[in-house]
Amino acid sequence: MKTNVGKTDRIVRILLAFILAALYLTGTIGGTIGIIAIVLAVILIATALLGFCPLYFPCRIDTSKKEQSE
Repeated sequence: MKTNVGKTDRIVRILLAFILAALYLTGTIGGTIGIIAIVLAVILIATALLGFCPLYFPCRIDTSKKEQSE
C-alpha cells in the first residue's frame, strides 16, 4: 500500500479528529451528528496513521508527492 497522505495532510487530519472528539466529549454535539463525528474522527486518525486515504486513490490525489521529490 503506497502512501498518498503527506505530512501536512496528516497533521490537519489529526487536529480535525481531536476537535471532533472534543466537541462530542464536551456535549457540544450529540445524537446522530455526534456519532457521525466520532466515526469521522476515527477514520481521520486511521488514515493519518496509515498514510493512505482510500478516497484519494481513485481521484489520483497524492499529497506526499511534493515531499518525496524534495
